[in-house]
Amino acid sequence: MAYRWTNKMTKADVTPKSAYLNRRQILAGTIGLGAIGLAGRASAQGGLEPNTLEEITSYNNFYEFGTGKNDPAQNAHQMVTSPWSIKVDGMVDNPGEYALDDLLAGLSVEDRLYRFRCVEAWSMVVPWNGIEFADILNKVGVQSGAKYVAFETVVQPENMIGVQRRVLDFPYVEGLRLDEAMHPLTIMATGIYDEPLYNQSGAPTRLVVPWKYGFKSIKSIVRITLTDREPPTSWNKANAREYGFYSNVNPNVDHPRWSQATERRIGGGLFASRQDTLMFNGYPEVAPLYAGQDLSVDI
Repeated sequence: MAYRWTNKMTKADVTPKSAYLNRRQILAGTIGLGAIGLAGRASAQGGLEPNTLEEITSYNNFYEFGTGKNDPAQNAHQMVTSPWSIKVDGMVDNPGEYALDDLLAGLSVEDRLYRFRCVEAWSMVVPWNGIEFADILNKVGVQSGAKYVAFETVVQPENMIGVQRRVLDFPYVEGLRLDEAMHPLTIMATGIYDEPLYNQSGAPTRLVVPWKYGFKSIKSIVRITLTDREPPTSWNKANAREYGFYSNVNPNVDHPRWSQATERRIGGGLFASRQDTLMFNGYPEVAPLYAGQDLSVDI
């Protein structure tokens, strides 16, 4: 690992818990109307202004709960997230079925304020809480010869209306090259705004890879496999012409259905102008991972 992430973010940069109030609380009448004005955004940090908790948890892609942006928030409450275990297998020194708390025990949870960019050309800024994924890999011990990390999402057909509809070939699977997974920017998220992950956001734990399109940040992980072969990924299996293995944010390579030159910021308002898309979503420190690759080919 080349370096540790240098966190420049402090608690003062994120909206205090007492100040962000989700819509459920407001509609339930558990707060006074005068408090609604406090449900705004966190203060800006490093040029990033986080979206509100309500925006982050009410506009989601999680096809296991439906294809509409509001479907996950409406349908994900039935998913069972406790107890939760993650199977770790393949080319590791310590394979096993780990209780989530055991897998993460002794590792440091950090605050990470990241841009989040969807391949559909919308974006958010999210204040994640999570653990550097390299720390987890080091804990289980990666064997020599491993080149990739494969991930798998939980399947609970009785609790996931989208699984019943077979929108994709479930379980949802994703993968990274080992050096991508070990990069200091890659985290296993456990919360947002110091709250445990909501089900629609990928509870109880999900991957976050901020320089890639959002679908690479697989939710509700139940299996991690170290392998020497490039693993299959759900959207690549569904349509290889539109979804490559890498899926790095790249304004110079359009998706067949969405220009990637600009993006629409969620919460920006009806008349907000679109923003230019940044290469690697604004994280140029990952560029050395792809030295010598043609990213117009390795999409």
